Amino acid sequence: QAQLAESGGGLVQAGGSLRLSCAASGRTFSSYVMGWFRQAPGKEREFVAAIYWSGGNTIYADSVKGRFTISRDNAKNLVELQMNSLKPGGTAVYYCAAVQNGLPWGGGYWGQGTQVAVSS
Repeated sequence: QAQLAESGGGLVQAGGSLRLSCAASGRTFSSYVMGWFRQAPGKEREFVAAIYWSGGNTIYADSVKGRFTISRDNAKNLVELQMNSLKPGGTAVYYCAAVQNGLPWGGGYWGQGTQVAVSS
C-alpha cells in the first residue's frame, strides 16, 4: 500500500522560508506525478505545485511562481517544496499527493497534511 508522509510544517513570519518534505513509500512512483496542495481555513483545497517523477518537469500555481520550488530525490523517494517569501495567505494545511500520469488527483494517493502558519 502506497503511503505519503509530509513533514516540515511550522510557524514562520511573513517573508520567511520553510521546506516541506514528502516521503513516498510502498510502491514505485516512476510513472507518477507528485504534487503539493494546500487548504486554508474555510477554503477549498487548491493546487500549489507538481513534478513529474520521471523527467522532472514542474508546474506551479501562479500564486507561488518565483517563490516556491518543487523537487524530487529519486534515491530517497522524497519530494520537497521549498517555500520562500511566505505570505500570511500561505497559512494552510499542505498536502502531498501522487497520481498516475493522466489521471485526476482525486483518484491518487494523499498524505495526512502538515500545518503551515505564516504570521504577519
